[in-house]
Amino acid sequence: MIRIFLVLSLLLASYPAANAGAEVISSIAAIVNDEIITNRDLDNEFKVMAREANRKEPFTPEEQLKLRTAAVNRLIDRRLVDQKIKELDIKVSEEEIRQSIEEVKKQNKMSQERLIEALAGQGLSFDQYKAQIKDQLERLRLMSQEVKAKVQVTLKEVLEYYQANRSKFGEQELYRARHILFALPKDATDSDLAKTREKADKALKEAKGGADFAELAKKYSDDPNAATDGGELGTFKKGDLLPEMEAVVIKLNPGEVSDPVRSKSGLHIIKLEKKFLGDIKPFDEVKGEIEETLYRQKSEARFNQWVSDLRKNAAIEIKP
Repeated sequence: MIRIFLVLSLLLASYPAANAGAEVISSIAAIVNDEIITNRDLDNEFKVMAREANRKEPFTPEEQLKLRTAAVNRLIDRRLVDQKIKELDIKVSEEEIRQSIEEVKKQNKMSQERLIEALAGQGLSFDQYKAQIKDQLERLRLMSQEVKAKVQVTLKEVLEYYQANRSKFGEQELYRARHILFALPKDATDSDLAKTREKADKALKEAKGGADFAELAKKYSDDPNAATDGGELGTFKKGDLLPEMEAVVIKLNPGEVSDPVRSKSGLHIIKLEKKFLGDIKPFDEVKGEIEETLYRQKSEARFNQWVSDLRKNAAIEIKP
């Protein structure tokens, strides 16, 4: 679908504007400070949330009840936000609406005619779309005024996040190891396995006795590269090795040699040569990214608290 709506703050994602136009009054689902939410509203919101869940299998009756409860609560929160906009007399101008629509057209490389066609495909007129843009801009202004403007991220918090999440910025535990492979055919019999294990145990005894592991790899390994590289596995991170080999490597200390490990290729004896941390992106390079992450997290938390406070001071009645 062509993206024809403004890309606004994540805080508003759960509070989309309702379709403009006349509403057919149905039975009442809830009352919020003397304003009603109809069961028609609730049915529509339930359908939206069901689509958002992206479920292939049908909802159970218990799941339907839970989703319907979530839908009515989302509608209540949305109505409280709308009422706050009116209370604070937040308004946006026609020029701001026009500029926002032009930006949407620019982002999607659309002409006015193409935009109107796309809106019609979604059952919206251009005037209805303008009304939705107006509502979204008002909500964004409310969020900036009541929530975002009161959120601060300190340098101390940014540094603490950087230190606690170093792996997100390139620093990972790396390993360097060698192995000796004792190959087994795919249809190996118990006798084949016993003979191969006997060879592996002999090499393992020499390795644990202090023999040069690279030379042992050249002597015993069925890996064709071992004759030149001494069984070098190179430098790797978690997820690079076969799972059965990785499970052993991460438990070894540098210099230790493993017992024979079975894989689809055969038996492996592994020696961990080094364990170290890879390079991390400089703090100055990721500082802005961290600030944005923390600002978003704090804004979302403050917004949820702000809506919760609105609820505490509101007269809300949910009909059975």
